[in-house]
Amino acid sequence: MKIKDSVVFVTGANRGLGLAYVRELLSRGAKKVYAGVRDTASIALPGVIPIKLDVTNPDEVTAAAALCGDVTLLINNAGIAKAIGFLDPATIDTAREIFEANFYGPIRVTQAFAPILAANGGGAIINVLSVASWVNSGLLAPYAASKSAAWSFTNGLRAELSAQGTQVLGLHVGFMDTDMTKGFDAAKISPDEVAVKTLDGLEAGLEEVLADERTRAVKNGLSANPGIYLSPLKR
Repeated sequence: MKIKDSVVFVTGANRGLGLAYVRELLSRGAKKVYAGVRDTASIALPGVIPIKLDVTNPDEVTAAAALCGDVTLLINNAGIAKAIGFLDPATIDTAREIFEANFYGPIRVTQAFAPILAANGGGAIINVLSVASWVNSGLLAPYAASKSAAWSFTNGLRAELSAQGTQVLGLHVGFMDTDMTKGFDAAKISPDEVAVKTLDGLEAGLEEVLADERTRAVKNGLSANPGIYLSPLKR
């Protein structure tokens, strides 16, 4: 799929990787960019159309799809992370909150927009995943579990949407230099660089993009003996 003249809907588009996607889409000639955000006043970029959207709110998802019937590319970027382990007493409630945003949210948005993509020729979907799809160090335990689930969703979705000609791309990345990773002492990649690599991959027809060296090393280590997922991932 080519970005030029495409119509794109980006969830969580007001900061971090979402904002980087919006800027890169505009620079590549996207005809229209919808920014799905909780606070529409947070969008000030010229040429970007803010759409009120909380991906955990079914009514807002339905309303957004009704307003944006010309979309040809959906980017499921919105998500949350919290530092908590599985044995913390608050984990069950925290995990429910994280899964609502990171797993059920993308499913809900995709269900709303998949018929629109079909009507507009197939188009494409990008799901923002993580190196944590494959490893769980225990520091961001429910977040990593949610990304594992989102990876499975992405693979199943690819099979379901092949008949309507929709390209499905999973973006895996480690730590990015965003608000979400403030306070983490780790090597971080620029969200602008990730946006470039993702859209390059989309235009090349790829189904998966591994945005940084850490992610590529982890992916290669999944089949090692012992598997890389058996040891905590070092920052």
